[in-house]
Amino acid sequence: MKTELFISWRYLMTKRKEKFISLISIISILGIAIGVMALIVVIGVMTGFDKDLRDKIVGNYAHITLTSFQGIEDKEYNEISKKVSGYPHIKGISPYVQGQVLVKEGKRFLAVGLKGIEPSMESSVTEIKKYVTKGDINSLGEDCVIIGKELAAYLGLGLNSIIVTYSPFGKERNLKVVGIFNSGMYDYDLNLIFTNLKTAQGILGLNNQFSAIAIKLDNLYLADKIRDELSNVLGFDYNLKTWIEVNQNFFAALKLEKLTMFIILTLIILVASFNIISTLVVMVVEKTKDIGILKAIGMASARIRNIFTYEGLIIGILGTFLGTAGGILLCGLLKKYQFIKLPQDIYYIDRLPVSIEFWPDIALIILAALVITLISTIYPASKAAKLKPVEALRYE
Repeated sequence: MKTELFISWRYLMTKRKEKFISLISIISILGIAIGVMALIVVIGVMTGFDKDLRDKIVGNYAHITLTSFQGIEDKEYNEISKKVSGYPHIKGISPYVQGQVLVKEGKRFLAVGLKGIEPSMESSVTEIKKYVTKGDINSLGEDCVIIGKELAAYLGLGLNSIIVTYSPFGKERNLKVVGIFNSGMYDYDLNLIFTNLKTAQGILGLNNQFSAIAIKLDNLYLADKIRDELSNVLGFDYNLKTWIEVNQNFFAALKLEKLTMFIILTLIILVASFNIISTLVVMVVEKTKDIGILKAIGMASARIRNIFTYEGLIIGILGTFLGTAGGILLCGLLKKYQFIKLPQDIYYIDRLPVSIEFWPDIALIILAALVITLISTIYPASKAAKLKPVEALRYE
């Protein structure tokens, strides 16, 4: 162990008359620990929100959506399917019809999104089959519908209930509820219903036409690359959008919020670093005699500076370690026991999601804490290094 590091540790762990220094050192360590722990928990929750919502959005919608300005005819779909099906990284494709309708039950009305699907094909591009909690997606025949859990609760519907739909053209049609799905997102579960393709085409007046084609990839993060490649293959008659583009504003807001919380909570560590500065300043005053003796026997100013720099870093490292351990432990408890519940109609999800990512989240938090700690040692260490032996020992 270096001499400077040994002296730093002895000064920090003093057991004799300078107990006040030990007390404020402990307070400094706890200040850093609380700041780091708060930052890890909040960033873990923000990352959990991001990941959970991303999974749910991707589960409800395809990785790439292909549309045409004039709609897609049956024959046209077959040609596109041949070009796209054998393309690398593409796992499945499915045509669908989508529009807005008005649903009625008793005296209650609600405007919802209507999506017409081919059940066997839709399961290859979205997670709708997994989300169906009552009934069976394969029962989605003509004049049948699958509705969300929240819509069922709002209208008081169950399996085999009949709901009335009104198209944008005023056309009325009765549909039988054959399934209820729960995607975990309040907005989707309240405002989206599924029918088969033929029924949706009849309601929306789209004879033998599709609104779009859903495409699923084996890696959702390749969506931008595959979109560009498919655009070159299919030409300019079609518009392709990735799941990121469709929800661009939403994910941008989440990213900005996460960055803002990181900056705000880093201020807790910054405030705690002032405790380190005060601790080292008090220690420099208390150890003036020791500094004078060390300089008198030939220790260089740079090594004196290192003693107090190491001392500040020891405080910072201990605080960061305790905060990191506490933050990871608390995140683990939140993730396992889920003792914080959320109102689903406000936050879209019913529990507090937590996701711990060691890179880059925790790594950046630890790095930020250590950098702030290092900066806080500059002034006290420089002050100690500038002391002259004669001045330090004048009154001894």
